[in-house]
Amino acid sequence: FKTCPGRVLCKLPCSGEKEVDLAVQSAKAAFKIWSQMSGMERCRVMLEAARIIREQREEIATMETINNGKSIFEARVDIDISWQCLEYYAGLAGSLAGEHIQLPGGSFGYTRREPLGVCVGIGAWNYPFQIACWKSGPALACGNAMVFKPSPFTPISVVRLAEIFTEAGVPKGLFNVVQGGAATGQFLCQHPDVAKISFTGSVPTGMKIMEMAAKGIKPVTLELGGKSPLIIFSDSDLDNAVKGALMANFLTQGEVCCNGTRVFVERKILDTFTKEVVKCTQKIKIGDPLLEDTRMGALINRPHLNRVQGFIKQAKEQGAQVLCGGDLYVPDDPKLKNGYYMRPCVLGNCKDDMVCVKEEIFGPVMAILPFDTEEEVVERANATKFGLAGGVFTRDIQKAHRVVAALKAGMCFINNYNVSPVELPFGGYKSSGFGRENGRAAIEYYSQLKTVCVEMGDVESVF
Repeated sequence: FKTCPGRVLCKLPCSGEKEVDLAVQSAKAAFKIWSQMSGMERCRVMLEAARIIREQREEIATMETINNGKSIFEARVDIDISWQCLEYYAGLAGSLAGEHIQLPGGSFGYTRREPLGVCVGIGAWNYPFQIACWKSGPALACGNAMVFKPSPFTPISVVRLAEIFTEAGVPKGLFNVVQGGAATGQFLCQHPDVAKISFTGSVPTGMKIMEMAAKGIKPVTLELGGKSPLIIFSDSDLDNAVKGALMANFLTQGEVCCNGTRVFVERKILDTFTKEVVKCTQKIKIGDPLLEDTRMGALINRPHLNRVQGFIKQAKEQGAQVLCGGDLYVPDDPKLKNGYYMRPCVLGNCKDDMVCVKEEIFGPVMAILPFDTEEEVVERANATKFGLAGGVFTRDIQKAHRVVAALKAGMCFINNYNVSPVELPFGGYKSSGFGRENGRAAIEYYSQLKTVCVEMGDVESVF
């Protein structure tokens, strides 16, 4: 692999209906073996997969950087989260159990936690390898098989994950990868032998997947978009709040669904905060994502870069002020001249009804909005169709807990942002989707309960 912005990395054939069926049937055969293994047996295989990922961290991170465009610094974090995810669910695999319930007269009942079957994972292009681990970890721990479709913009690294699972000892076909776009996804969702679908991506695509799944009565997990609020109170640690705002807006070139892109700042510190955040934003090192000191790489492709630029143009037309960035960036290195780079942008003079404040941009664009009271900012923060995340910076811990309790969002942060340990559930409210990934909560979405009632005496008949 080598950095080659703007050039074709590889060509892969799209999986049609025949290939999708072969992948599902292969996974179905592997499921019969995997689901009969004990939790401890599955645990050992998953731990081995985690070990391989950990051992090949640098190689996989490099692959992911070229696959996606994010900095190698961030890609290493993604790979660490990935093996930690598999380790976490390996640990849970051996502890999955139902419960025993004593009934009158010596009778009893019990529940069995059983796998669903062949699950489908459909990933996004911003965290290709990590999302695949977030979905396959709980799925495999519960005894399921998975057919995974990565985004056609980032098809590479998930294939390596499939190879790693095979090397670790999963039954052949247990984790299959199919390549393609919307048509391939449709074949997966409509396949009669698919038991469940987990999708990460846009709201419109999520709605289509729900429609297709409904026809087969298939359970769905949807992790969709966001336009999350980040609330900075005047009593916060200013330096920490600025760091939080950068983390909430510029990770992976701003291409993060839970980013806190509506930054509400208490009016009495608005000027001070804005000045400091602009200064720090201008220092972000942009360029070759494989260099150690790069902190912002390239956006995913030219159409997306143009889309982000369009949002900034529209913001200026609606009265927002570009305080820094927003323009295209051309690195000095001639081999990077065709890369999809832009300078991270901070917008001031923003209003709640502006398109740049209402719609998900999915790029390195921060909108700053002043507020005066706690009640006001909570109401404005919740005035959105999205509900994925939210953040609060304040030294008043009571106020912090009070505000996050009032936020209509599934993932909230206090005095930090974009911290997503695998031990904690991740997912949204409202149009940001439903279901949860990570934590023990994900087990509920990749398994089903069977109730068994055992009568120890004669049947009490009403006939």
